[in-house]
Amino acid sequence: MTRKAKAPVKIIGERDIELRLSNTDHHDQIAKIGKALSSPIRLNILNLLKNTALSLQEIANLLHIPVSSTALHIKTLEEARLIVTETQPGLHGSMRVCICSMQSFHLETFDADADVADNTITLDMPVGNYHEIDIEPTCGLADENGILDAYDTIRSFYSPLRTKAQLMWFQQGYVEYRFPNLANPLLELHELSFQMEICSEAPGFLEDWPSDITVSVNGHKIATYCSPGDFGARRGRLTPASWPNGRTQYGLLKTFSVRENGGYLDGQPVNPHVALNDLDILSKPYITLKIEVRKDAVHVGGINIFGEKYGDYPQGIVMSLVY
Repeated sequence: MTRKAKAPVKIIGERDIELRLSNTDHHDQIAKIGKALSSPIRLNILNLLKNTALSLQEIANLLHIPVSSTALHIKTLEEARLIVTETQPGLHGSMRVCICSMQSFHLETFDADADVADNTITLDMPVGNYHEIDIEPTCGLADENGILDAYDTIRSFYSPLRTKAQLMWFQQGYVEYRFPNLANPLLELHELSFQMEICSEAPGFLEDWPSDITVSVNGHKIATYCSPGDFGARRGRLTPASWPNGRTQYGLLKTFSVRENGGYLDGQPVNPHVALNDLDILSKPYITLKIEVRKDAVHVGGINIFGEKYGDYPQGIVMSLVY
């Protein structure tokens, strides 16, 4: 079996040192640097050598310390690879000349080379945890025990019980969620996406009942998805027994996302007029998601939004930040 070689310390431009805390091969070097920087005298030596090469005797004279002590400090700094020394001819034989080999030191506490799965932050929002709603009947909420409050009553959307909802539906209008802003300003965001199980909303159910569902993030339209119908011809895989046949049973899992070059629907580019920079993600402590059936849409066919205990997929609305 071939043994994997240890990852070397990365030297950028020969004067910048980059180390990763997640790389155990770097731990010894990090410890040596920590030891080297723990002495005020060694910090003074680095300051003297940052732009000028000096001999041991010159360093000792400038800091008013013995040459023997200077040599010990220099050895510690060399072991940490913060300085280099070389022997040069002097007036009376040879002398050791020192120069700082480090211009900057960067310690990463995250693994920048982690795979895509490890570089993704996700959050699953229950469908009833919305921030704002403005809808028109038909409408309603249900949990795993059945309908919450009553059918076609907008009042139920303001009930404290709404947070338990596992299924939501309305004919027209919008629901808006505010996700906690989990974006890391130290990392470069590649993609922001929202995944949800949705379908149209018809009386009972109708497999052929198109509806234009528009998704916006932070006030910017990402995409409009035309749902082909309201699905109820079979039971949803997760739909509880308390929910009767003849009504909406499941939806389709759709992903709305934004990258540097536009908006995407299920991984396919659909909107070149929006980009990650337009969303100004870091400006607020939350990220806004708006799901809407507009009254001026070509197909005003309503929407069903499924939670983890209804439909075919065990999730609510999942936000993902991919680095």
